[in-house]
Amino acid sequence: METLRFAIIGWGYWGPRLARNLESLPYASVTLIADSNPACQFSPALRHHPRARFTTSVEEVYRSDVDAVVVATPVSTHYTFARAALQHDKHVLVEKPLTASVIEAEELVHLAQERQRILMVGHTFEYSPAVNELRKLIRNNDLGRIYCFEAIRVNLGLFRQDTNVIWDLAPHDISILLYLLNEKPAGVRVQAHAHIQPRIPDIAHLDLTFASGMTAHIHVSWLHPCKIRRVTVIGDQRMAVYDDTNPAEMLKIYNKGADVHADPIVSYRNGEITIPHIDWVEPLRLECEDFAEAIRTGRQPRANGLVGLEVVRILAAAQQELEHQTRQPLTVVSPAS
Repeated sequence: METLRFAIIGWGYWGPRLARNLESLPYASVTLIADSNPACQFSPALRHHPRARFTTSVEEVYRSDVDAVVVATPVSTHYTFARAALQHDKHVLVEKPLTASVIEAEELVHLAQERQRILMVGHTFEYSPAVNELRKLIRNNDLGRIYCFEAIRVNLGLFRQDTNVIWDLAPHDISILLYLLNEKPAGVRVQAHAHIQPRIPDIAHLDLTFASGMTAHIHVSWLHPCKIRRVTVIGDQRMAVYDDTNPAEMLKIYNKGADVHADPIVSYRNGEITIPHIDWVEPLRLECEDFAEAIRTGRQPRANGLVGLEVVRILAAAQQELEHQTRQPLTVVSPAS
């Protein structure tokens, strides 16, 4: 089997992790690493890739003989780097979100189709074994009709200056939502506040509505004391909770619910809690494996460019709604005594 050669652009947080997982594949090799900061060549993580050459020139990546380029840089640069790589006939994996605008995402999707190259986005949680088990439950109608999807992704930091918390954290939960339910939202409302850095929201709430009547709520924050990564799916038959911070009980199914029969009084159902066994594999490895297999076979990966485009559309709609909100607070009038 011919070895696929990969280049990594960006040696910050995600670059070394993606390189490690690509190198774990028997038919893949990271041969080139690029970063604008020359000091990155002394990174301890780089020692794990003795066959890789380091460069500060992104042009060297485009001119090289690599088969594919992984873009692990700030979102403002995703479009520029990915577009140039596609124009040089490289397959491309871009960290989430795909781009900073719908127009840019649409152009990358079109360019990849035109050049017959794989375009993929790093929606890592679509590859989580727990998320895929939850998806099976939903698709098999084990939860019944879905009423509501609720996600919370909060922690203290990492504060960023190049983007806000919506574009930084919400892509994870939006991609999980679309992957689980296979339904696009009809509308989005957003509430967001900037506490630490002016005009850069660090806490946000997104409310999404769907034609089916289902609702979704996503809460993201850089400003919470505890790390929480939890998704709750409420159905009319059962409910499920996916907790990414609890490896021993990552998925729980609750046989709980509320019903209204002929009598208008609500009756409650309290049954057993099921914790299914899940064979764990690192989602990032499965993501890298999917990218490599897509290159080898020509089929589209799970988190392909069109999937990334849909997430960017929702993010852009949320950003537009946020920018059009009035900045004048409502006046609360106390009743006359």
